[in-house]
Amino acid sequence: MAFVSQDKKKELAPQIKSVLKKYGMKGTIAVRNHMALVVTLTEGVIDFEVDRDNFQVNPYWVSKHHTGVARDFLVELVDAMRGKDFYDNTDIMTDYFDVSHYIDIDVGRWNKPYRVVSEKVN
Repeated sequence: MAFVSQDKKKELAPQIKSVLKKYGMKGTIAVRNHMALVVTLTEGVIDFEVDRDNFQVNPYWVSKHHTGVARDFLVELVDAMRGKDFYDNTDIMTDYFDVSHYIDIDVGRWNKPYRVVSEKVN
C-alpha cells in the first residue's frame, strides 16, 4: 500500500531542492493524503509550452509529452522524488496495485498560475 510520511519527505527534500535549483525553478514539496509526494512548481525559467496556466505532469509519460530542457528537468525531478527506496510492483492485469508512494507534479495552482521568469530563481 502506498504510504509516504513527513519523515520520508524530509529525506527526499534535499535532492528535490537541488534539482529545482539546478534548473532555476521554484516550488513547494508536500505530502497529499499520506500516499503521494507532491511538488508544485510556482515559477521558473522553463517554458512548458502548454496553453494553460496550471496543469499536472504525468510522471509515467514525461519523455513522450515533453521535450528539451523541460523533459530533462522533469526526468531528474521524478528520479529525485522516487528516491532510492522506491518500488512499483503493480500488476494492472490482476488489478493489484503495490507502490511505495505516488508522485504528483503540479505546474501552477488553480488560484496562482505558473509564472515563467527570464532569470534563474534563487
